[in-house]
Amino acid sequence: MKLDSRIKIVDITEKAEYEKYIYRCLAPMPFRRYARRQKYLQEAVPKGFRKKLLIFNDEVVGTIEYAPAEASGYPIKSDNVIVMNCVWVLRKAKGHNFGKLLVEDMVKSEANASSFATIALENHWSPWFIKWQMEKLGFKSIDSSQVKHKIKHLEQGFTIHVMWMPIKENAEPPTMDWQKLLEGETFCMAHPLYRPQNWKGSILELIK
Repeated sequence: MKLDSRIKIVDITEKAEYEKYIYRCLAPMPFRRYARRQKYLQEAVPKGFRKKLLIFNDEVVGTIEYAPAEASGYPIKSDNVIVMNCVWVLRKAKGHNFGKLLVEDMVKSEANASSFATIALENHWSPWFIKWQMEKLGFKSIDSSQVKHKIKHLEQGFTIHVMWMPIKENAEPPTMDWQKLLEGETFCMAHPLYRPQNWKGSILELIK
């Protein structure tokens, strides 16, 4: 798809002038280099991690972050799979299919991949990773677990889905290491499953 002249998708993975977007994405929080993100990037970038921004009318309104499974922020495994850590379009830029453009750019850039995977959340209080949104982007749920958070909204269970988008006929469905995922995420402070640095043990638990 040819991009509108007002739209640019820029790979910022190793561009110093965009460093604040490597660390805080589009989240309204002060920019700072925090140790766990820095450690993740140091290990993931040499293995194929990519982060891109979508710029519309000279304003950053969207982002996507992805990597091969061995450099992913999630414990998702499969042969030749690219795992999308996140995709995010600001609410004020809705209605332009920017999320779809970012995913299409990822697929085009990773032409040798057999499939793409990510997570989705259902009945979670966060506005990110909503299942129907991931389905609209071309992913489908192939596995799920019901969990609850140990700090926030203790009375509210929610479901985490493994979302998959095969590209090639021989693509192998990915698997999730659920016990590892229950520990929570550390690669991004804005992530709905983020585990605070001072928290000991898993941040999530399975609902029996």
